[in-house]
Amino acid sequence: MNEDFQINMNEYLPLRDVVFNTLRQAILKGELKPGERLMEIQLANRLGVSRTPIREAIRKLELEGLVLMIPRKGAEVAQITIKNLQDVLQVRAALEQLAVQIVCQNMKEERIVALKKANKEFEKAIKQGSLTAITDADVEFHEIIYQATNNTRLINILNNLREQMYRYRVEYLKDRNSHVKLVEEHEVIIAQLANRDEAGAVKTILTHIENQTRTVMKHLAEKK
Repeated sequence: MNEDFQINMNEYLPLRDVVFNTLRQAILKGELKPGERLMEIQLANRLGVSRTPIREAIRKLELEGLVLMIPRKGAEVAQITIKNLQDVLQVRAALEQLAVQIVCQNMKEERIVALKKANKEFEKAIKQGSLTAITDADVEFHEIIYQATNNTRLINILNNLREQMYRYRVEYLKDRNSHVKLVEEHEVIIAQLANRDEAGAVKTILTHIENQTRTVMKHLAEKK
């Protein structure tokens, strides 16, 4: 079991929710790997809690599709499958297409400045080499676009999907050959949004997601 993740205490949340969030993030960030068994006693000792919140967290993670219960074996982290990848990124493509269409209609200068700054942070994270920092910087770039829609319902749906996308973002960003291309795609998206080029922005965002899908599918195929 990976020893890097630790419990992140939050005085405003019940312990069961803190444990759930900790294990959830460990799975999404790859600290608990697909196929890895989740042993209640080991996890309880690792996080310094009883087995009860661990058991409750595992049940909730199973409902989210992040954990599988295997007969006579117990719980394990769900594998990243091509079908799940296609389902998640197909939904993401539709929602992000809608987002850039909305943004092109009312893009404000301060959002463009924020996007340029976010892409610089993305480049900085790439140079530092931390996969978690790179992934979080990419999330932040797209989050600025979501917020720029000013559509609360769309933002909420995208934020809910973001957690499911995180695993695939991490897989994609493991491919260092994609990093330069991603920075360039971000720059093109910024320019198109600034110019309110709706058709161009839609085309680029769909290509952006298609490249991610293709790369992760290739990685999954290589692991078989």
